[in-house]
Amino acid sequence: MNRFFLQAGALLAGLSVALGAFGAHAFKVALEAANRTDTFETAARYQMYGALALIFVGILSEKIPHKFLNWAGYLLLIGTLIFAGSLYLICATGVTMWGAVAPIGGTALIAGWIFFFLGVAKK
Repeated sequence: MNRFFLQAGALLAGLSVALGAFGAHAFKVALEAANRTDTFETAARYQMYGALALIFVGILSEKIPHKFLNWAGYLLLIGTLIFAGSLYLICATGVTMWGAVAPIGGTALIAGWIFFFLGVAKK
């Protein structure tokens, strides 16, 4: 097992729950006023998807040790941080320019899933 991916996934998952709760309660009025509730929910959801994917990569890396799985893990981590992070920044700052950064994270996430596919397809 790749302990780094397991730990990163667990940390991201926990933070996703905490941030989701923060957005649903303490930050709710501000998000509604800025019409950013959907943006915040998307960030928390994709953060959780990335977290679960990292945990999955961490577990599979023991059974299928392949460099593409390592690449998948790093790309999924980077993509999650950039994608969800840019959406959180839009919500927190109101600066919509951060939306231009989100596709970089999305591209890294897509690449991570492609490397995941390649890693499990190789023997």
